[in-house]
Amino acid sequence: MKKTAIILGASGLTGGFLLEKLLVDDRYETIKLFSRSRIEGLPRKVQQYIGNLLELEQFKDEFTADEVYCCIGTTAKKTPDKAMYKKIDYGIPVAAAKLAKENGIATYLVVSAMGANKNSSVFYNKTKGEMEQAVVDQAIPNTSILRPSLIGGEREEQRALEKIGLSVFKAIQPLFIGPLKKYKIINAESIAQAMLNLANTTSNTDVIIMSNDIEQLAKRN
Repeated sequence: MKKTAIILGASGLTGGFLLEKLLVDDRYETIKLFSRSRIEGLPRKVQQYIGNLLELEQFKDEFTADEVYCCIGTTAKKTPDKAMYKKIDYGIPVAAAKLAKENGIATYLVVSAMGANKNSSVFYNKTKGEMEQAVVDQAIPNTSILRPSLIGGEREEQRALEKIGLSVFKAIQPLFIGPLKKYKIINAESIAQAMLNLANTTSNTDVIIMSNDIEQLAKRN
């Protein structure tokens, strides 16, 4: 039987790549997008639910699928207010996991970040770590938490200084060998492909997936 997938964050870099892949994947009959604004020009295969994702529970009846892909995330630069940052990076993924649990969705995948640690003294790392723990606590059978390093790709809002910094980081990538592999830049498309591969395999037993392992998982297509 063909499947239904939910994406949160389809307008973002990783979520956008994931949407593109699901659109051409014959295993999926329906793709549900939950977002604050509509994406124009999508085929009938896509159902869009527009609203405030900070109040995701309002979509409980529509939040039904075989798989949930949560690609929601902001940055300290875009969201300097820590309370709002936590509402987005903790609140939305956890609310989605709770709805998935309540509605019997057996597969949940979420993008976290390198350095996530619920016991960290760094607010942003702590927030990601707390999010991960809250997701795991839902005990969804097939849960995958991806911890990418610096994500590469063309963002619309990327500024000149950010591009320069990324270029410098790219130049030193050959130095990242052995234990440092997990710190290499990873392309957003690789993250999206890894998520899709994870959702369609029964061989993976790791809940937490580090950046270098994400890269390897993306090649299994």
